[in-house]
Amino acid sequence: MTIAAWCVLAFLIIAYAPRAGSIRGAIAQDGRYDNINPRAQQARLEGAGAKAQAAHANSLEAFAPFAAGVWAAHAFGADPMIRDGLALAFVAVRLVYWRAYVADWGNGRSAVWTLGFLITVGLFVAAGVA
Repeated sequence: MTIAAWCVLAFLIIAYAPRAGSIRGAIAQDGRYDNINPRAQQARLEGAGAKAQAAHANSLEAFAPFAAGVWAAHAFGADPMIRDGLALAFVAVRLVYWRAYVADWGNGRSAVWTLGFLITVGLFVAAGVA
C-alpha cells in the first residue's frame, strides 16, 4: 500500500478521534452517555464537547473528498512523491485543524481548513497533470 493510501486510513481514524471529547462532554453535561438517542444528546452539547462533536462532523465531511483525491491520484498516475507528500500534508493539517477547533482558534481554524481543502484539490490536479 502506498503512503497516500495509508494516509486515507490514518485520516479515517483521525476523523473519529474528536468523538472522545464529545462523549466526555456529554457525560459531564448529562451525567451519562445516552446510547439510545446519542444524536439528540450531541445536539444539546455546549462548550468543548460541542466543539469536539463539530470537529468530528467536519472531519467526516472532509473524508470523502480527500479519499477521492487520493484515489484519483492513484488511478491517473500522479507522481508518487507529489501524491504522497500531499496526502501526508493533509493528515498533518487536519490534526492541526482538530486542535484549532477545540481551542477556539477561529480564524486560524478557517485558514487551516482552507489549506486542507487546497491540498485535496491539489490531489485532483496532480491526477490530471499525470
